[in-house]
Amino acid sequence: MLSEKLQKALNEQIKIEGDSSQIYLAMASWAEIQGFEGIATFMFAQSDEERQHMLKLVKYINQRGGEALIPEITKPNLDHTSFKTLFKQLFEHEVFVSKSINELVHIALEERDYATHNFLQWYVSEQIEEEATARTILDKINLIGDDKGGLYLFDNDMKSFNQQGGNGVETV
Repeated sequence: MLSEKLQKALNEQIKIEGDSSQIYLAMASWAEIQGFEGIATFMFAQSDEERQHMLKLVKYINQRGGEALIPEITKPNLDHTSFKTLFKQLFEHEVFVSKSINELVHIALEERDYATHNFLQWYVSEQIEEEATARTILDKINLIGDDKGGLYLFDNDMKSFNQQGGNGVETV
């Protein structure tokens, strides 16, 4: 059985993962409208992945005798001034998610819930990959600068970024 404190924290993480999915979805829609087909493809895939992260938490809470709470959808509040700004926000969001996962691990250890601690290690590893992916993409964007040809190539490369193992995408 999950403690009340841990169940509450895991349910909060469900909300964070759901919000992450919505953020990627909003970014995908923006990129698609702007003609960034590759970035849109990447973002749509990431949105799906974040939803899978949320579902994994829902199933875990329910399997442990708790009650997973499905949160309201929150409209993402994003700065769409440029794709660089978008990816910077993405990186900052992934850092936020990592801190949240680390706090969950801390609570699991405080509660001496080693099953949940073990379960959360997948998320810890996943967040290392998510942050590294966002950082790599930002580095590439900085290299491109204002070069339109570079942007075209970057967008084209983003179409296959997930399939190249760019972020270690793993589904549930």
